[in-house]
Amino acid sequence: MALCLLVLSSAFFVNGKFCKDPKLATAEDFFLPGLNIPGNTSNQVGSMVTPANVQQIPGLNTLGISLVRFDYAPYGGLNPPHTHPRATEILVVVEGTLSVSFVTSNTDNHLFTKVLYPGDVFVFPEGMIHFQFNIGSTNAVAFAALSSQNPGVITIANAVFGSDPAINPDVLAKAFQLDQNIVKQLQSRFWWDNN
Repeated sequence: MALCLLVLSSAFFVNGKFCKDPKLATAEDFFLPGLNIPGNTSNQVGSMVTPANVQQIPGLNTLGISLVRFDYAPYGGLNPPHTHPRATEILVVVEGTLSVSFVTSNTDNHLFTKVLYPGDVFVFPEGMIHFQFNIGSTNAVAFAALSSQNPGVITIANAVFGSDPAINPDVLAKAFQLDQNIVKQLQSRFWWDNN
C-alpha cells in the first residue's frame, strides 16, 4: 500500500499536500475521534458542519474520500447554499426531517428537491449549488461522504457578500438586480461560517 500522509513540511509534495515518509505512519494518522458529539447549532444559520477530511485525518491524503457530520437546529436549521468544487456528496439522514435541494448549472438552473427522513440518502453532484434545511420540530443529524479527501466548500452568500476586500457594490447591484443600498447592507453583515 502506498501512503502519502499530510504533514506541514516534508521532502515531497503529492496531491496539493506535503507528505511524510510512510515508514513513520502511525494509527493516529488514520484516526479521528468525536463524530458522535453534536455540533453547536446556536448560530445565525442554526447548523454546524464537523469535517473529517485530510486536514483532520492526515492518512486520507491521496485516498479520494472524506466525511462530514451535520447538525441542524429545529425549525429551520440551515446548511446554506454552497458548492464543493472538488467532490460529489452523498448524504444520509440519521435523525430528523430535512428538505434538501441542488440546482443544475446554467442555462437550465433546474431545482431538484426532496424531503428526507432517517435512513434516506440523497446525492449532490460535484460543483452543484446545494443546501439542507431542517423542516422538523426536533434537531436533525446527517452524515455525508465526499469523493475527495479535500472537497473544498464555497458558501455562496459568504463568498459574494462577505468577500475581503468587498466586491464593488455596483457589480453586485447589477448582478442581483438589487438597489445598491441593499447590497451595501448585505456587505456590512457578519456572514457566519458553519464549517
